[in-house]
Amino acid sequence: MDIRVLSAEEMSHRRSLESELDTPRVFDSRDLPADPEALGELRSATLGFDLLAPPVVLPDFHHKSNMEMPSSIAVATVGTIRPTLTSSSLNCGMALISLDCERPTDAAIGEFFRAVRERYPYPTRGGRELTRSEAVGTAVGGAQFAAARFGVDAAELERVEESGLVDLEPYGGKERLIREMPALAWHLSRLRFGTIGPTNHFVELQQVEEIIDEERAAALGVRLGQTMIQYHAGGGVMTGIVGHLFGRREDYARSMRAVMAVSKPLYHLRTARSKDQLQERLRLYFSKGCPPVELASDEGQRLMLANAAAMNYGFAFRLSTYAALQRLATRVFGGGQARLVVDSPHNSVYEEEVDGQLGVVHRHNSCRAYPGDRMPVGTTFARTGQAVLLPGTHRTSSYLAVAGKDSATSLHSACHGAGTVIDHFERSGLSTSDPQARSTMRFRYDDRAPTTVPHLDDKGVAAALQIMSGFGLVRPVARMRPMAVLH
Repeated sequence: MDIRVLSAEEMSHRRSLESELDTPRVFDSRDLPADPEALGELRSATLGFDLLAPPVVLPDFHHKSNMEMPSSIAVATVGTIRPTLTSSSLNCGMALISLDCERPTDAAIGEFFRAVRERYPYPTRGGRELTRSEAVGTAVGGAQFAAARFGVDAAELERVEESGLVDLEPYGGKERLIREMPALAWHLSRLRFGTIGPTNHFVELQQVEEIIDEERAAALGVRLGQTMIQYHAGGGVMTGIVGHLFGRREDYARSMRAVMAVSKPLYHLRTARSKDQLQERLRLYFSKGCPPVELASDEGQRLMLANAAAMNYGFAFRLSTYAALQRLATRVFGGGQARLVVDSPHNSVYEEEVDGQLGVVHRHNSCRAYPGDRMPVGTTFARTGQAVLLPGTHRTSSYLAVAGKDSATSLHSACHGAGTVIDHFERSGLSTSDPQARSTMRFRYDDRAPTTVPHLDDKGVAAALQIMSGFGLVRPVARMRPMAVLH
């Protein structure tokens, strides 16, 4: 066999291309530069990867100490999956609900959050929300299963990414999933289904204060003065289990450590069919770093099957939350039926086309932003582009946007929030108190009366939006101001 030696010119061109791929594509500004230390960490961590495009760095870029990778990134690989390029909290996401009413009274707001706490108490009661059969149904049928189970109009699933269902069949299907998933995972997945909880998860009542794009706002069912519910919820127990089964993670809570002590060796080591497979799984899932799993291999298909099941479970989890909040809001506030505007995951792994080539896109605390021509024909998002949420904090406005004309430059990704940006602007003096002295009623998961939290100006969240809209990644549609929050 003849082997052609590359010329010096060809070698130089290849090194140049590899260097370009290794250099992150950064979306920042003079007032909001990307953290150089975190940039160095990202570049070092992805050096030598089978990158399909440069790693993407979005506004709100920062590195949490308990995460393997910085937040607000998207990384595309060409033939491997690398689970730790996203969070162990697969399909953690946010959603926006439009209500058919104006701003409620303070008494009605208090009653609504009392009802939410009663439905989703914290600490949780530990009761089983699902049967084992239903837990399997969520992993296989995703939001479509949940719509039937919790009484959601199936037409609303067009507002959920992937219509809330990732097909298992390309990776082995339902039978393989049931055969291989640890029994403990199915049992635990019956618990705490739909729970929201405190920390950075929240339920927030907002009012639409500004319409920026009237045509798209109307198509999405959003109008000036309307009351909205925005909520941030995880993907549930199964997503965390799958996120920790594949890879050595930094964020080991005591309860998850106990689950993994039993499930992980049984799942990976006891089922190994040969010494070579045993050693491979030890290297892939028990060692440090981010070892690649070949997509085309049996191991890669096994991983993608578990990932797809976790994504489906997460879609079903959040749709059940939507169903509960929809009913509570309609009962307390009155008006017509509440509607889902968008449900958007921000920790995901999908096979996607990138520049005409199929790759694996890993998003960590960044959400997908597909233009209309990549959305299902006949859907609202096919006309508007995929809806994208840019939450601020309970002290600032949040934005609803849609994918922009140049979203391909960011691997069709947008940052999932601007909390770190807002904190930076406040600490540095770039942002100060709200000139109109507005405030948010802040509820907690106890019986204490709500506190009043004064607002900041919107310079921080606006800076993040301006970067993304300036680069053509998103197109702003509406701005919402918080009136009350539970977290």
